[in-house]
Amino acid sequence: MSVSEKRVLPMPRSIRVTRKEFLKDRQGRTFSDVLDDAEQPFEDVLAFFDDAQRQRRMEEAEIHHDRAALSGVVRELEAQPAIDRFLGSKHPRRTKRLRQAVGVVVRMIMEQRGWKKTGRKGSLGVRAAVARGTKTPGAYHNTGGLAFWFLRAERYKYGTNGMPFRSVKERAEQGKEEAKSRVPDRLRATPEQES
Repeated sequence: MSVSEKRVLPMPRSIRVTRKEFLKDRQGRTFSDVLDDAEQPFEDVLAFFDDAQRQRRMEEAEIHHDRAALSGVVRELEAQPAIDRFLGSKHPRRTKRLRQAVGVVVRMIMEQRGWKKTGRKGSLGVRAAVARGTKTPGAYHNTGGLAFWFLRAERYKYGTNGMPFRSVKERAEQGKEEAKSRVPDRLRATPEQES
């Protein structure tokens, strides 16, 4: 690494979330029904996220693709046979609880890797038209987007300083301001001329 290059983010080791840690978490403890349900593939979820490369891809989704962390691994997660089978064959209330529990696991990992929630959600898909209150297994899926089962996921920012790179929107706004400052006063339109 040259002197002029510097690492943007530390590359922490893999974060492992166990059942015990999940139940200690303020949100995690509200999902004891998911952990106590033998049909729920929660162990498969924990095993899936216990992988340094997947955790790196979650960070890269936020940094390089301006997408929710889960978007970096959601297709691979949904391709896990036990998870896909459960989401496609059980009552929508039970599948929603599992999907929410996945969000808690992602949050726990991201926070331990130095990230903070933004309070915003990022889209993962476009939901199929379903009549309100439908109880048909597998009815709540997407017809477009990245994910088949997951609709949206939490967005994160790195540490206290935010993201290491500015978004396109931020860069465009700055460019607009810089362009205004380069126009000589005599060439700027007055409010009367703009209308």
